[in-house]
Amino acid sequence: MSERLELTEWRRRVAALYGRVREVAAEDPAAAHTAWRAGRDHLFREHPQSPLLPDDPLRTAGVPYWPYDPALRFELPLLGAEPASLALGTGEDGTTTLERAGRVEVPGVGSLDVWWLAQYGGGLFLPLRDGTAGTGSYGGGRYLLDTAKGADLGGGHDTLVVDLNFAYHPSCRYDPRWVCPLAPAGNRTDVPVEAGERLA
Repeated sequence: MSERLELTEWRRRVAALYGRVREVAAEDPAAAHTAWRAGRDHLFREHPQSPLLPDDPLRTAGVPYWPYDPALRFELPLLGAEPASLALGTGEDGTTTLERAGRVEVPGVGSLDVWWLAQYGGGLFLPLRDGTAGTGSYGGGRYLLDTAKGADLGGGHDTLVVDLNFAYHPSCRYDPRWVCPLAPAGNRTDVPVEAGERLA
Protein backbone atom coordinates (compact mmCIF):
# COMPACT_ATOMS: atom_id res chain seq x y z
CA MET A 1 0.00 0.00 0.00
CA SER A 2 1.36 3.44 -0.86
CA GLU A 3 2.03 5.92 1.93
CA ARG A 4 -0.77 8.16 0.66
CA LEU A 5 -3.25 5.31 0.71
CA GLU A 6 -2.05 4.35 4.19
CA LEU A 7 -2.67 7.90 5.40
CA THR A 8 -6.09 7.94 3.75
CA GLU A 9 -6.97 4.68 5.49
CA TRP A 10 -5.67 6.05 8.82
CA ARG A 11 -7.94 9.09 8.51
CA ARG A 12 -10.87 6.88 7.52
CA ARG A 13 -10.37 4.77 10.64
CA VAL A 14 -10.01 7.83 12.88
CA ALA A 15 -13.25 9.25 11.47
CA ALA A 16 -15.01 5.90 12.03
CA LEU A 17 -13.71 5.79 15.62
CA TYR A 18 -15.10 9.27 16.35
CA GLY A 19 -18.38 8.28 14.69
CA ARG A 20 -18.65 5.40 17.16
CA VAL A 21 -17.67 7.73 20.02
CA ARG A 22 -20.50 10.14 19.15
CA GLU A 23 -22.98 7.27 18.95
CA VAL A 24 -21.98 5.70 22.29
CA ALA A 25 -21.61 9.07 24.06
CA ALA A 26 -25.30 9.80 23.49
CA GLU A 27 -26.00 7.15 26.14
CA ASP A 28 -22.74 6.80 28.09
CA PRO A 29 -19.89 9.32 27.63
CA ALA A 30 -17.55 7.31 29.91
CA ALA A 31 -18.05 4.18 27.78
CA ALA A 32 -17.41 6.30 24.67
CA HIS A 33 -14.12 7.44 26.20
CA THR A 34 -13.12 3.84 26.94
CA ALA A 35 -13.88 2.89 23.32
CA TRP A 36 -11.88 5.89 22.06
CA ARG A 37 -8.87 4.90 24.14
CA ALA A 38 -9.00 1.29 22.97
CA GLY A 39 -9.39 2.38 19.34
CA ARG A 40 -6.48 4.79 19.53
CA ASP A 41 -4.25 2.21 21.21
CA HIS A 42 -5.05 -0.30 18.46
CA LEU A 43 -4.27 2.21 15.71
CA PHE A 44 -1.09 3.37 17.44
CA ARG A 45 0.08 -0.22 17.91
CA GLU A 46 -0.85 -1.73 14.53
CA HIS A 47 -1.25 0.89 11.80
CA PRO A 48 1.67 1.72 9.46
CA GLN A 49 0.85 5.45 9.83
CA SER A 50 1.12 5.32 13.63
CA PRO A 51 2.97 8.38 14.97
CA LEU A 52 4.78 6.07 17.40
CA LEU A 53 8.30 5.03 16.46
CA PRO A 54 8.68 1.26 16.00
CA ASP A 55 10.48 0.79 19.33
CA ASP A 56 8.25 3.14 21.37
CA PRO A 57 7.12 1.28 24.51
CA LEU A 58 3.69 2.93 24.21
CA ARG A 59 2.98 0.48 21.38
CA THR A 60 2.75 -2.19 24.08
CA ALA A 61 1.75 -0.20 27.16
CA GLY A 62 -0.82 2.06 25.50
CA VAL A 63 -1.06 5.84 25.71
CA PRO A 64 -1.51 7.19 29.28
CA TYR A 65 -4.54 9.29 30.27
CA TRP A 66 -5.94 10.97 33.33
CA PRO A 67 -9.07 9.21 34.69
CA TYR A 68 -12.32 10.08 32.95
CA ASP A 69 -14.22 12.91 34.68
CA PRO A 70 -17.85 13.32 33.52
CA ALA A 71 -17.90 16.90 34.86
CA LEU A 72 -15.48 17.93 32.09
CA ARG A 73 -17.87 17.28 29.18
CA PHE A 74 -19.77 20.29 27.82
CA GLU A 75 -21.96 21.27 24.90
CA LEU A 76 -21.06 24.89 24.30
CA PRO A 77 -22.35 27.62 22.00
CA LEU A 78 -19.94 28.92 19.40
CA LEU A 79 -19.66 32.59 20.33
CA GLY A 80 -18.56 35.48 18.17
CA ALA A 81 -14.97 36.69 18.10
CA GLU A 82 -12.96 39.34 16.27
CA PRO A 83 -11.79 38.10 12.86
CA ALA A 84 -8.18 36.96 12.82
CA SER A 85 -6.01 34.74 10.68
CA LEU A 86 -2.76 32.89 11.26
CA ALA A 87 -0.33 31.29 8.84
CA LEU A 88 1.55 28.45 10.52
CA GLY A 89 4.50 26.64 8.99
CA THR A 90 3.98 22.87 8.83
CA GLY A 91 7.28 21.65 7.41
CA GLU A 92 7.14 19.86 4.05
CA ASP A 93 3.37 20.41 3.93
CA GLY A 94 3.98 24.16 3.56
CA THR A 95 1.72 26.52 5.47
CA THR A 96 -1.54 25.96 7.29
CA THR A 97 -3.82 28.99 7.36
CA LEU A 98 -6.22 29.36 10.27
CA GLU A 99 -9.14 31.78 10.43
CA ARG A 100 -10.83 32.44 13.75
CA ALA A 101 -14.37 31.04 13.56
CA GLY A 102 -15.42 32.04 17.08
CA ARG A 103 -14.75 31.04 20.64
CA VAL A 104 -16.07 28.78 23.37
CA GLU A 105 -16.25 29.57 27.06
CA VAL A 106 -15.14 26.38 28.79
CA PRO A 107 -16.21 26.23 32.45
CA GLY A 108 -13.21 26.22 34.76
CA VAL A 109 -10.81 26.87 31.86
CA GLY A 110 -11.90 30.12 30.20
CA SER A 111 -12.27 31.38 26.66
CA LEU A 112 -10.68 29.38 23.84
CA ASP A 113 -10.53 30.38 20.20
CA VAL A 114 -12.07 28.02 17.66
CA TRP A 115 -10.27 28.09 14.32
CA TRP A 116 -11.26 27.18 10.76
CA LEU A 117 -8.62 25.43 8.66
CA ALA A 118 -8.72 27.51 5.50
CA GLN A 119 -7.51 24.77 3.16
CA TYR A 120 -9.54 22.75 0.69
CA GLY A 121 -12.47 21.20 2.57
CA GLY A 122 -11.73 23.14 5.76
CA GLY A 123 -12.50 21.99 9.26
CA LEU A 124 -12.76 23.23 12.83
CA PHE A 125 -9.63 23.17 14.98
CA LEU A 126 -9.57 23.60 18.75
CA PRO A 127 -6.11 23.28 20.31
CA LEU A 128 -5.35 23.74 24.02
CA ARG A 129 -2.14 24.50 25.87
CA ASP A 130 -2.96 24.42 29.57
CA GLY A 131 -1.15 24.55 32.89
CA THR A 132 0.02 20.93 32.60
CA ALA A 133 2.04 21.67 29.41
CA GLY A 134 5.66 20.65 29.74
CA THR A 135 5.14 18.61 32.90
CA GLY A 136 1.95 16.54 32.70
CA SER A 137 1.25 16.99 28.98
CA TYR A 138 3.18 17.85 25.82
CA GLY A 139 4.75 21.30 25.98
CA GLY A 140 3.26 22.40 22.66
CA GLY A 141 -0.27 21.61 23.79
CA ARG A 142 -2.99 19.14 22.87
CA TYR A 143 -5.95 19.04 20.50
CA LEU A 144 -9.60 18.90 21.52
CA LEU A 145 -11.07 18.97 18.00
CA ASP A 146 -9.63 18.65 14.51
CA THR A 147 -12.62 17.94 12.31
CA ALA A 148 -10.58 17.94 9.08
CA LYS A 149 -8.98 14.73 10.37
CA GLY A 150 -12.16 13.26 11.85
CA ALA A 151 -11.65 14.33 15.49
CA ASP A 152 -15.19 15.60 16.02
CA LEU A 153 -17.24 15.02 19.19
CA GLY A 154 -20.45 16.44 17.70
CA GLY A 155 -22.84 19.20 18.71
CA GLY A 156 -25.84 21.06 17.33
CA HIS A 157 -26.27 23.64 14.57
CA ASP A 158 -24.73 26.33 16.81
CA THR A 159 -22.94 24.29 19.51
CA LEU A 160 -19.87 22.11 19.89
CA VAL A 161 -19.30 19.20 22.24
CA VAL A 162 -16.07 19.93 24.07
CA ASP A 163 -14.98 17.08 26.33
CA LEU A 164 -11.64 17.78 27.98
CA ASN A 165 -11.23 14.03 28.59
CA PHE A 166 -10.64 13.67 24.84
CA ALA A 167 -7.67 16.07 24.71
CA TYR A 168 -4.91 14.31 22.79
CA HIS A 169 -1.31 14.97 21.83
CA PRO A 170 -0.48 15.86 18.22
CA SER A 171 1.72 13.49 16.22
CA CYS A 172 4.78 15.73 16.65
CA ARG A 173 4.85 14.80 20.35
CA TYR A 174 5.92 11.29 19.27
CA ASP A 175 7.94 11.71 16.09
CA PRO A 176 9.94 14.77 14.98
CA ARG A 177 9.16 14.09 11.30
CA TRP A 178 5.72 15.60 11.98
CA VAL A 179 5.30 19.36 12.22
CA CYS A 180 2.03 20.22 13.96
CA PRO A 181 0.11 23.47 14.35
CA LEU A 182 0.45 24.38 18.03
CA ALA A 183 -1.84 26.37 20.28
CA PRO A 184 -1.81 30.12 19.52
CA ALA A 185 -2.23 32.75 22.24
CA GLY A 186 -6.04 32.52 22.36
CA ASN A 187 -5.81 28.81 23.12
CA ARG A 188 -3.48 29.01 26.08
CA THR A 189 -4.36 29.03 29.74
CA ASP A 190 -2.45 28.65 32.99
CA VAL A 191 -5.28 26.53 34.40
CA PRO A 192 -4.12 22.90 34.65
CA VAL A 193 -6.45 20.54 32.76
CA GLU A 194 -5.80 17.13 34.25
CA ALA A 195 -7.90 15.28 31.72
CA GLY A 196 -7.21 13.49 28.48
CA GLU A 197 -3.85 12.26 27.25
CA ARG A 198 -0.86 12.79 29.50
CA LEU A 199 2.89 12.24 29.37
CA ALA A 200 3.11 9.48 31.98
